[in-house]
Amino acid sequence: MQALGLLGGALLSVCQPMSLLLMIAGVAIGIVFGSIPGLSASMAVALMLPITFTMEASLGMNTLVAVYIGGISGGLISAILLNMPGTASSIATTFDGHPMAQKGEAMKALGLGIVFSFLGSEFSFIILTFFAPKLADIALQFTPAENFGICFFALTMVAILSSGNMVRGVLAGMLGLVFSCVGMSPIDGTARFTFGNINLMSGFDTLTTLIGIFAVADILKTAEKMNANAGKTIPINKVKGFGFSMQEFVYHLPNFFRSSLIGTGIGILPGIGGSTSGMLAYVTAKNMSKHPDEFGKGCPDGIVATESANNATIGGAMIPLLVLGIPGDGVTAMMLGGFLIHGLSAGPLLFVKNADVVYGIFAACMVCGLIMLLVEWFCIKGFVQVLKVPKHILLPLILVLCAVGAFATNNRIFDVQSIMIFGIVGYLYHKFKLPTTPFVLCFLIGEMLETYL
Repeated sequence: MQALGLLGGALLSVCQPMSLLLMIAGVAIGIVFGSIPGLSASMAVALMLPITFTMEASLGMNTLVAVYIGGISGGLISAILLNMPGTASSIATTFDGHPMAQKGEAMKALGLGIVFSFLGSEFSFIILTFFAPKLADIALQFTPAENFGICFFALTMVAILSSGNMVRGVLAGMLGLVFSCVGMSPIDGTARFTFGNINLMSGFDTLTTLIGIFAVADILKTAEKMNANAGKTIPINKVKGFGFSMQEFVYHLPNFFRSSLIGTGIGILPGIGGSTSGMLAYVTAKNMSKHPDEFGKGCPDGIVATESANNATIGGAMIPLLVLGIPGDGVTAMMLGGFLIHGLSAGPLLFVKNADVVYGIFAACMVCGLIMLLVEWFCIKGFVQVLKVPKHILLPLILVLCAVGAFATNNRIFDVQSIMIFGIVGYLYHKFKLPTTPFVLCFLIGEMLETYL
């Protein structure tokens, strides 16, 4: 009852005009950063940190929360429309989101993504509000052995993602593991596969790899097929509301609850992140589906699973941050800096000394989730206009955007070169009929697997 009283007071506080304006601005900024490949939610939070310095602690932290929520959700926009994951969390959204857009169902794909992003985040925020301390205690019980087990289990999912050809899937996954080994060994610092190139000492950046393997490869595949109909645009089917019926919504609920639990659970474990939870939820949904052959060809179930999971990871990642002072992912690591800027110490004493700030964050999470839903819904018709641009104009613009995003990640020309390399890799995968999903899964899991080993 005390928690409900504190939460009620916090909701009244965050609904004040100034607080609402800051949260709306924060969500909008986060969506912009999340939807542009190379500009991540962590980058948006980092840029907002000095701006919040002059604010009250509660206002400042609520603004950072808004940017975080908008940034994670924003990744679905470019993932669906352009086959470019705006954030690492939205990788799996490209698998079915972009094929749906290519079939003229962009509005429905975006509608599903937006609604289940909202529901997934709210699901995790409820768990965060009422069960944070208990779940943090469970997370502390996880040793490197348990984390290794989770990563190894994720690798076994290659069998499900192999599109009916186990040999090709395993080969694709092995190549992903090889690329993940480039750089310094996390165990003893030995340089591996660097060939004397100092840029390879830190390995291949995750976002630049994803931009190359999805966006640049897709540009090459599309350019190969372009002919006299290059000016043809993708049709956009008109829809009402979010593009799906109440019957469809009810059908997706089991998938939503299962994926949200996966996302929240993975979020609680520091260092794993939304990209892994999205992939695990996608694989689980495919494995439990009555029509697994439709996945990867524009199946709505895939979007529901990934967007529910990666947004549910937000609330999960906040649990170790607030209760233990341990960031659950890269964005919450930035938010830990926000606590320090405002003279707050994240950890068990935060609930005792600054309960108003803690419950203010809980309330802000819930309100920002609703703001995110409304902002993206009002802009949905504007988003799909990008599909009306002729391909011979759109493809060069996307390539430039890819290059700018890759450079912005680490301010290195090498990252621009990397997207071209992985673009060719993705194109060759297409030509030799190798599935890209096992490659991406193994690339993401490889370093974590070795670290926990």
